[in-house]
Amino acid sequence: MNWITSLSHSRPAWVLLAVSAFVFEAVALFFQYQMELAPCIMCIYQRTAMLGLLFAGLVGAINPSNTIFKIVGFSGWGLASIWGWLIAREHTNMQTTTDPFAFTCDIVPNFPEFLPLHEWLPSFFAATGDCGNIDWQFMNMSMPNWMEVIFAFYSVCFITAFAAYLFCSKRQS
Repeated sequence: MNWITSLSHSRPAWVLLAVSAFVFEAVALFFQYQMELAPCIMCIYQRTAMLGLLFAGLVGAINPSNTIFKIVGFSGWGLASIWGWLIAREHTNMQTTTDPFAFTCDIVPNFPEFLPLHEWLPSFFAATGDCGNIDWQFMNMSMPNWMEVIFAFYSVCFITAFAAYLFCSKRQS
């Protein structure tokens, strides 16, 4: 347990979180621009959650021994990974439902008015695909299925690291 707790005090662990999220963002752009797979609104939301993981890793890496940076990093990590998993799960349900009226796929992202990312950077945040299309599969799993697995892994890592941090913090008090 001490080894897991020490990870939250370790800059390389936070950098690993940021780098892994950056790699997934780069892969998403490869799928979009090289493989010409148009991202749907749910893909854009998952991309945004992955950006949350990237920024959480960067914040935690600034000063991992500082409690404020660590709590902000953990908060971002937890929110982004769990929200990403929920979005990926909903996207999977959209692709597997047999009821054509069960879900609707918006065209314009629902970002806050003060943060219209799809207008500021449409090449990254504009949704041009259909949520119900399964344009890519690997090992018989679609993109949202894989994103469920990825976000679940980030979530389990977050829960483990945060629980170890809390448990060891209370023991040291």
